[in-house]
Amino acid sequence: MGETAEIGAPVRAIIADDHPLVLLAIENLMSGYPNMEVVGRAGDATELFAEVERTGCDLVLMDLYMPSGADGSGIEAVRQFRRRYPNVALVVHALISKRDRIDLIHVAVVTALADESYLGPAVRALIAEATAMQRLDFVRSVLSRRELEVFTQYASGLGVTEIAGRLGRSVKTISAQKCTAMRKLALHSDAELFRFAVEHGVVSEARVEGR
Repeated sequence: MGETAEIGAPVRAIIADDHPLVLLAIENLMSGYPNMEVVGRAGDATELFAEVERTGCDLVLMDLYMPSGADGSGIEAVRQFRRRYPNVALVVHALISKRDRIDLIHVAVVTALADESYLGPAVRALIAEATAMQRLDFVRSVLSRRELEVFTQYASGLGVTEIAGRLGRSVKTISAQKCTAMRKLALHSDAELFRFAVEHGVVSEARVEGR
């Protein structure tokens, strides 16, 4: 959660979406969550970054496909946000009101406040349709450097013990980083992990088949 949050204080949220009705719907929904306060709104990435600087917050819920503004849009905006505000919980959505069940917002918020990024079903589908480079960039924006390192080596066919030896970390640490990466990417089995790694350009299909 953001560094400015105090124990017992409401979670301060900023919503970013270029559709006014979506903004209103999400704000009305989130206002019903316990210990939650919407403190800002934005219509593009530039407005979002300015609002975070002006107001400060603990949580941002942003649309993946807002207008670009001066700070980029889509995957680039997500990457810049994570770089600028690593201590702010982030939920990325894509037309939630039309594609994802509205109750998934609460799941996403809880996940993000646990210091993990959340990818809704609509975002997952849109990322799958993007170019290989865009998909890989998005994975890099969701996982930490160490999580991506472990995820890549595991998807390449190395076991947890072997990865621990190569990276000089404990097996427990490597296992935890693998599990965290899978949870962030909503993967529930090794089979899903291997398929996701190939589809998103983390590893080549030949490397997975040769493991």
